[in-house]
Amino acid sequence: MAIIRKGEAHWSGSLMEGSGRVKGASGAVDAPYSVKSRTADGPGTNPEELIAAAHAGCYSMMLSALLSTAGKPPASIDTVAAVHMELLNPGIKIAKIVLTTKASVPGLTAEEFAEVADNAKKNCPVSVALSAVPIELSASLV
Repeated sequence: MAIIRKGEAHWSGSLMEGSGRVKGASGAVDAPYSVKSRTADGPGTNPEELIAAAHAGCYSMMLSALLSTAGKPPASIDTVAAVHMELLNPGIKIAKIVLTTKASVPGLTAEEFAEVADNAKKNCPVSVALSAVPIELSASLV
């Protein structure tokens, strides 16, 4: 059985003067976006920010699953995904993604954690989907 999640976008106007809204089917995400929110500090969200949030969430869940399966459930995991963009003429390229995670995992050594953290990076569904882009990881126990 396939699980399907949907998002949608509406755009009005030219690229530089226009704007739009992105929505998730659940209603949890419903935000404006524009060129300014994508390439500067304008109000609203942007595709790369949404990718970053999805990647951080997916990675944290995969790391928790792997740790729990190994009998070492985490007390907490905090992950930031930084999507690095390059401006092209025309367009934008995602150049790399850097995952930075800090976790509290009682009874786990730094070496054990590094191995599980790397496994999570390689196997979280969003990492797999984004594998055309270099993904770096900085993982530490707290």
